[in-house]
Amino acid sequence: MVLLQPQRRRSRAANIVGRIALVLLLIVVVAAGAWGLGALNRRDADRVGPPPFLVPLQEVEPGAAAPGNAVAPPPTPGDNPLTEWATRVASKTDIPVRALHAYAAADLTMQRDAPSCRISWATLAGIGRIESHHGNINGARLQDNGLPSRPIIGIPLDGSPGVRAINDTDGGRLDTDTRWDRAVGPMQFIPGTWNRWAKRAAADGQPADPQNIDDAALTAARYLCGGGSRDLGTGPGWWAAVLAYNNSVEYGQNVFSGADAYARASVPQ
Repeated sequence: MVLLQPQRRRSRAANIVGRIALVLLLIVVVAAGAWGLGALNRRDADRVGPPPFLVPLQEVEPGAAAPGNAVAPPPTPGDNPLTEWATRVASKTDIPVRALHAYAAADLTMQRDAPSCRISWATLAGIGRIESHHGNINGARLQDNGLPSRPIIGIPLDGSPGVRAINDTDGGRLDTDTRWDRAVGPMQFIPGTWNRWAKRAAADGQPADPQNIDDAALTAARYLCGGGSRDLGTGPGWWAAVLAYNNSVEYGQNVFSGADAYARASVPQ
């Protein structure tokens, strides 16, 4: 056994103390970093907001039933009753206030123009949810002016597997495609269908725009009502309308599920 001189013992002890201090410093730094990352994640989570609105799939048989009753706010005098209603319903669903305003306005217009149709804003919202998540799809965001931040244009209808073949009908005016038609706007209209049923929501003399949520919602309501030939308050009438929009039972069940969930969530507690 070799005995250390006092100076060497002191030097070795100092080295040990220094190493311990370095380890403790590293532990503090790592812990601080972990806390900071956790705080950042917590702030990000706060910005995300409440969890998504859940829509349980209802495997309803076609024609068996219509979604739950959804009543739009009556056009009564007051400070923006439609906006107040839309703000309340938006807080309970994943529907933006601007889209809700468009769906409800279309509902009210059809109550006046085609009361026997009995279409509801919730059915329009059910379609908007599937077609474009209410104008917020593929990076687009629905703006206050009713337009998505960038045009919503679907895939070419070129006869690929699972896709209908529809040759261009609008010279690319609506969908920028001069060979094939494409569905356009928040409610995903094929140009030929749009040209038949389109109606401008605002009384400003401008042509209807499929990218505008107000025009798209009102046009969808007119199309679903079929010129007043359908009653969407009944199971057979509702299913006939939605399957005319997209002839798929799965599609109809998804729209039904969304419309029913929205209608139930909108009931004041």
